[in-house]
Amino acid sequence: MKKTKLLKLNDFNTAANSLKYHLETILNFFIKRHTNANAESFNSKIKLFRANLRGVVDVKFFLFRMEKLFA
Repeated sequence: MKKTKLLKLNDFNTAANSLKYHLETILNFFIKRHTNANAESFNSKIKLFRANLRGVVDVKFFLFRMEKLFA
């Protein structure tokens, strides 16, 4: 048999552990329709803001602008 077709037990354990670790969050979506979409959207806005500034030099000014834009 080719190596690429065999699923290693270690790979399966990694996937199983990942599901076990995130099980409550996964079930929350199906039970209560809770997601972290708002947090992900906010994170992408911050990344875009940082990219437009071409990096952050003055942290105080960055936090000030973040407060004014997103508060």
